[in-house]
Amino acid sequence: MSRIGRMPIEVPPQVSININDGEITIKGPKGELQRRINPEMTVSLENGYLKVSRPSDAKPHRALHGLTRSLLASMVEGVTKGYEKGLEVSGVGYRAEKEGDNLVLRVGFTHSVIIKPRPGINFDVDAKNVGIKVIGINKELVGQTAAEIRHIRPPDAYKGKGIRYAGEQIKLKPGKAGKAVGGGKAK
Repeated sequence: MSRIGRMPIEVPPQVSININDGEITIKGPKGELQRRINPEMTVSLENGYLKVSRPSDAKPHRALHGLTRSLLASMVEGVTKGYEKGLEVSGVGYRAEKEGDNLVLRVGFTHSVIIKPRPGINFDVDAKNVGIKVIGINKELVGQTAAEIRHIRPPDAYKGKGIRYAGEQIKLKPGKAGKAVGGGKAK
């Protein structure tokens, strides 16, 4: 058995689950998520636990078993707690603002970059205009949106300015002056 796939998913009392021909709908206090799973996987709700089983020990079935269980666990956690991904804007004059629901980035271009949130995604900007939070109930959508925002101005390898994930460490390269210190010939 898959070590991940065999673990049951605890379903909190405020969450309701509907399983209908490979279509699973999970409703909770934060919202509702829906997903179609592979028809070879069997999902059952027993005594407040969601269990996933597979038809055989073939390699594709073992892989799908763990994947299906992880996706369902993420859905249950999303409708109860939600997800958020933090980003940091660093650089002189770089900042992020929120105008209505949209996120406005000023990151060194001649124009502002306006990002409209997808359905189910919200943005939050801190008071200093350098921290961004992407908030939602769908883990995949939150991660994808954060990656797209980071892609607008990825961190520079020499100065480190740009948009990075919260807590991400950027290894800076030495510039021209760093190379000339020990490697040049004396005249």
